[in-house]
Amino acid sequence: MANDDARHFVAVIGGATAGAEVASRLAERGVSVFVFEQNKRPYGKIEDGLPRWHEALRNKEYKTIDGKLTKPGVTFIPNTKIGREADFKELVNDWGFSAVVLANGAWRDRPVPVDGADEYKGKGLVYQNPFVIAFNHQERGDMPDASYEIHDDAIILGGGLASIDVAKIHTLQRTVEALAERGIETDVEELEIKGIPKILDKHGISWDELGITPPTIYYRRRVEDMPLMSAPEGADEARLAKVEAGRKRMLEKSTSKYLFKVEPLSAPDGLIVEDDRLVGIVFRRTNIENGRVVKLDETYEVRGSAIISSIGSIPEAIPGIDMNGELFDFKDWDIGRLDGYPTVFSVGNVVTGKGNIVASRKHATQVSQSAIEAYLGVGDGDRGEAAEAVAASTGAAETANDVLSSLAKAKSPSAETAEALEARVAKLHQDAGFVDYKSWMEKVGEPC
Repeated sequence: MANDDARHFVAVIGGATAGAEVASRLAERGVSVFVFEQNKRPYGKIEDGLPRWHEALRNKEYKTIDGKLTKPGVTFIPNTKIGREADFKELVNDWGFSAVVLANGAWRDRPVPVDGADEYKGKGLVYQNPFVIAFNHQERGDMPDASYEIHDDAIILGGGLASIDVAKIHTLQRTVEALAERGIETDVEELEIKGIPKILDKHGISWDELGITPPTIYYRRRVEDMPLMSAPEGADEARLAKVEAGRKRMLEKSTSKYLFKVEPLSAPDGLIVEDDRLVGIVFRRTNIENGRVVKLDETYEVRGSAIISSIGSIPEAIPGIDMNGELFDFKDWDIGRLDGYPTVFSVGNVVTGKGNIVASRKHATQVSQSAIEAYLGVGDGDRGEAAEAVAASTGAAETANDVLSSLAKAKSPSAETAEALEARVAKLHQDAGFVDYKSWMEKVGEPC
């Protein structure tokens, strides 16, 4: 890597959809980009946040990310976590980068909003991210310590696309098991594509005959408020009503095809504990007033075999970055600027605090209804369209332009600084055993 006095160096933290897109756009404009990835592979939630039946979406996005990270000017640095192998403040201030882009996503589960709930992790309480990761890897057999359990009558706390994925894992897996007991072979993938009722009809079996008690998603807002479709900014009442009706239709299609249940206007308010195990949740009824959740006096108890929390994902803390509650303390939320770090930008779920790869608040373009339906498995379209929606949802183009504007006013690093930076990167590559992207991916293995 030869230094050019006019060349700038930019660090991108996170190599998945948002990070790869920003890196690609900057490299196309002559910037030397270094992508720091904490994992062996750069695919993030595309690989482990999506249940394993999303094969077409995954494969398409893998190829897209690979193409962007192998562009001239992009250097991939795997197995390098900021705050572990590299200090954030030093990376920003001392390495010689003209800008740093946070694209590290949201991988930490948002805690259950009831005091003491986390004391029961592994004792009746399970969080979505490790649950889905274990579901994916158990079939592959490449993560022996990962395990998950499927129970009848599970309680799912949530209300977004991820909570629907968790509910589907339960009903699909339980149906596979119940049919196997009757000598009927099927798998999760076939059931997800065709739907449970269609497979049962084929074999002349009713849902009631299987004896499965499906999971229930408990959501603190109305069904019409579930974030399955986003409303355009400034939408009038007629447009909002149309979006709400579309959300309701999508959910009805999902529940009829995958046979889980939803209980709206219910917020977790207390724990039911027996023998040091979480066995249920006390819910408080809610109402929606002027778009806000208002808790009512009425409460009710629900007992279940397991409680899976799917109420959202938030960024992992990075030493050196102040937090504002569960999120980074951004002074400008539109472009993810941090106080005290004028050269740092942010993009994607690290700003929005959402682990959902399809919808991402201000960093999302409008995702079509057909794309979301394809993701849910209830549409007629190709799921490749959902992959396009994922790629469009990061706001990466806008962030790349913001970075380029800042570089126009910045002084490029000296030859000595560039040489020192390249030496640091070479050391990280040596520690990881990385030579080039292609051979590295062959070494660590393409994901299933």
